Amino acid sequence: MSMSDTQSKASPDLAAVELLAADLPAFCPNPKMSLWNQHPRVFLDVTKADLVNCPYCGTAYKLKAGEKAHGH
Repeated sequence: MSMSDTQSKASPDLAAVELLAADLPAFCPNPKMSLWNQHPRVFLDVTKADLVNCPYCGTAYKLKAGEKAHGH
């Protein structure tokens, strides 16, 4: 599965996890998820799309409005 496959829109009734620039790099499962809901860790690039979905569980992630990702 390519990264572009994970950059699809989430269903509108599900709230996306909003991330701050300090939270980058984004990954799923995130620390707030229950242990029973774990899957292999995958890193998600929220800087190139408005909304990115985890390819395993479908959780949507986005960079909070006004946040800017800082390059290395």
